[in-house]
Amino acid sequence: MTARSDGAQVSTLLQLLRMRAFEQPEQRAYTFLMNGEANEVHITYGELDRRARAIAAQLQQLLAPRDRVLLALPHDLDYIAALFGCLYANAIAVPTFPPRPHRLRPWIDAIAADAQVTIGLTDATTLARFGDQLMSPVSSASLRWVAIDQRNALADEWRLPLAHSSDVALLQYTSGSTGEPKGVIVTHANLLHNERTIATAFGHTSSTIVVGWLPLFHDMGLIGNVLQPLYLGRPCILMPPAAFIQKPVRWLQAITHYRATTSGGPNFAYDLCVRKVTADQREQLDLESWEIAFNGAEPVRSDTLARFSNAFRECGFRKQAFYPCYGMAEATLFIAGRTPTAATKVAHVNKVAFERNEIQLRDSPGPATVTLVSSGRPWLDLELVIVDPDQRTPCSTSTVGEIWVSGPSISQGYWNRTEQTADVFYAFLSDTHKGPFLRTGDLGFIDDGELFITGRLKDLIIMRGRNFYPHDIEQTVQGADSVLQEGAGAAFSIDVGDGEQLVIIQEVCRQYQHHVDVKSVKSKIREAIASKHELAVEAIELVVPGSIRKTSSGKIKRHAARDDFLANRFRRV
Repeated sequence: MTARSDGAQVSTLLQLLRMRAFEQPEQRAYTFLMNGEANEVHITYGELDRRARAIAAQLQQLLAPRDRVLLALPHDLDYIAALFGCLYANAIAVPTFPPRPHRLRPWIDAIAADAQVTIGLTDATTLARFGDQLMSPVSSASLRWVAIDQRNALADEWRLPLAHSSDVALLQYTSGSTGEPKGVIVTHANLLHNERTIATAFGHTSSTIVVGWLPLFHDMGLIGNVLQPLYLGRPCILMPPAAFIQKPVRWLQAITHYRATTSGGPNFAYDLCVRKVTADQREQLDLESWEIAFNGAEPVRSDTLARFSNAFRECGFRKQAFYPCYGMAEATLFIAGRTPTAATKVAHVNKVAFERNEIQLRDSPGPATVTLVSSGRPWLDLELVIVDPDQRTPCSTSTVGEIWVSGPSISQGYWNRTEQTADVFYAFLSDTHKGPFLRTGDLGFIDDGELFITGRLKDLIIMRGRNFYPHDIEQTVQGADSVLQEGAGAAFSIDVGDGEQLVIIQEVCRQYQHHVDVKSVKSKIREAIASKHELAVEAIELVVPGSIRKTSSGKIKRHAARDDFLANRFRRV
């Protein structure tokens, strides 16, 4: 019996951990690298089960089944134990990021009010440090903060709840790249179906070892890095996101040391390694064990794959390991990915036709083409349709349209948002009335059964009847001068009365922020955009590092950047 079939036998995450604790009580479930390198802490399945029962016993004294519980803990093993403590109490977990100075109240206020949270879980250290902020009145007046108790003796007081596959396991709050964060309702059935889909699509086996640094409150970090190893019954090694950002080589060192087979992140993670990992550090790396290097960005950039492959080829990294994939919180996580044994497919499309939403394939890249990377195909019983977002009819294979998805991984909707749930999760084709589908808000096309992501519908810049994708313009900007920070720019349009005009907000690299020839750099940006995209720029703002708001997974919040520009909130260099 394989590990994957074991996971398929259960109907809730509670049953999954209980099964692991019964069958593999002494096996290490999670290893946490507190500083990204040494200072390891571990927990076995048996210890995690006992810890979860102790936390659940606390919660059962304080709340009713299906009450919401906010998780606001540091990135460590307590976060994972608290998540399962909620599930063991049949409460609904609401993961959020660890408390930080000056960033705590607005986020917690918004989520506490939206989810009608009754209990907030944290640890004693966080409560001591941020107690005044946590305990002050918030939008949810009934919110009570509790430090999870370290006394595992409470585990014996736990009462097994009646839990079903259709029960809500967690509210996964979206990171708000195009609007206000919303709580996605995710059931146990959604999660287990998505875990089975990931295991199948990635080709995971009884030899899989996962290394991760992604935030534990983010769907890719929680469902991909934490729950997938549990589903497989395989080891997982984690580190705080800050440990990776501060020293990117730590990620690759962990893959080397633990012989990881699966690990990944968005475009920026691979680009950061190329920029920051030195030649001396590369000599100490051995990446031959890395079989699945997943990249869940939308869209995946071909130059990111090429740069990383070239930079780490001598470390044993194989470009065939790159696994572009596509997913979103509204679909629990995973939607599409390539076949592990197949090469990543790219498409070279005619640039002029592409700006009209038409796909004309070319055999090779060139100045008149745009190169796109396939995100693979849907797996198991997930279904994709490319749809005209206005007519709500299927597009031809040669046309870009909105990606619609259906299947058991699709979540139940947005918490307490009936109208948005109906619009986003219950879309039907107007000609055949087939549905319901999830409207992803992403644009793409299918070629030979493979999905190509082109961008976000709400981010699309339309000027003079032509379509421009902001990530393409941002990439052009960041290549105009070495003082400009990669992955830290926003392109959008504003209405100036006689039509839409282009605006560029771009951060400079930290080491250059006090000595930038602003006039010269802006001139280079204008020339690059005019040459590559045949566009004039209404305004360019060079801003200090950290000015542009991003999602928890590193995506640019372009709508927020537009709002900040119009309100004159940016701090210019």
